[in-house]
Amino acid sequence: MAADVADRVKECLRFTSRPLFCPASGDTPAALYAELLRRAMDHTMNMREWSFVGLDEWVGMNGEDAGSCRYYIDRGFFHPLNVPADRICFFDGRAPDLQKECADVERFIGRWGRIDVAILGIGPNGHVAMNEPGSDPAGRSHVSELHPATRETGQKYFSCHQTLERGITLGLGTLMEARHLFLLAIGEKKAEIIRKALEGPITTELPASLLRNHPGLEVWLDAGAAGSLSVAVMQKDKPL
Repeated sequence: MAADVADRVKECLRFTSRPLFCPASGDTPAALYAELLRRAMDHTMNMREWSFVGLDEWVGMNGEDAGSCRYYIDRGFFHPLNVPADRICFFDGRAPDLQKECADVERFIGRWGRIDVAILGIGPNGHVAMNEPGSDPAGRSHVSELHPATRETGQKYFSCHQTLERGITLGLGTLMEARHLFLLAIGEKKAEIIRKALEGPITTELPASLLRNHPGLEVWLDAGAAGSLSVAVMQKDKPL
């Protein structure tokens, strides 16, 4: 699946000389980033002119904190790719003025007009990035209060218990302006929330369902994550 998604990312950016790429952290996209790195190293994919904007971060953390979103992407993608610092804009959850962080990220995106490709996951409650149930569908970058399910799930990235109460994140409105959205999910544990997001009502109570209104959405699932979908949905969406 990682190779197929990498092919599609390359195709989507074929005519974009200086793309803006938004990577999600987490376990799900790790294989994709490894595949992109492999292609960069063997010169089958040129990412030298890419710039990057972070999707989200835990409030109170930045790239110096093991388990943070920036820490994960630095070590799995940015550092091996040798991305210059001036081509990365990432939320600093330790910043004294988080509203300024949000404005700075939106300003950085504005230099490109919009994000070209965003890689997204889906949370156990249907959140996208750290846009929790009930988030404003037109919202911009903001600080969010984390749902208990997100706080619990987030513990897996840390070696000891962390207090995860808030996040800083791109808003749904910002993401919906992107040219292409890739929603990735793997494993049977994601099957039910994927079914609700793709087959249930489109509602702010399940933020991932709102992505169905995006003309450039692609959903990529393994057999486990796709296990609860109806045949009609499976036939409709080729990436599945």
